[in-house]
Amino acid sequence: MGDRGFETLGFYQDSLKLLKAAYRLADSLPDCERYNLSDQLHRASASILLNIAEGYGRYHYLDRLRFMYIARGSLAETKSAFIIAENLGYCNTEQLHWVSQLKDQIEKGLNGYCRFIRSQQQGKEEYGTRLSNW
Repeated sequence: MGDRGFETLGFYQDSLKLLKAAYRLADSLPDCERYNLSDQLHRASASILLNIAEGYGRYHYLDRLRFMYIARGSLAETKSAFIIAENLGYCNTEQLHWVSQLKDQIEKGLNGYCRFIRSQQQGKEEYGTRLSNW
């Protein structure tokens, strides 16, 4: 059947929803936040998707895991930006609750995918169990 691509991963699709919410919030922030919270929301939410895609495209399982872990960190960063926005009155409690639920769902998918990657250990035979700086 072949590779269906990272775009078909449920947690990738959910991350797109989070990206859209982050961009909507960032676009609604006051001008004084344009180069602070707004910029951070853009970068952190995009980083989730970009690191999932990059990790998916890597061959060695440890390399793949590294990018998934970075995506997970960006996911936490994105939620933190929403927490900050809620505390500053830029979004409401319902929005933060929705983001928290979506974040948990994405994290669950990412963690499951990381377990799958570890179980497959792709590239171990060819390259061993340590990453080099190739």
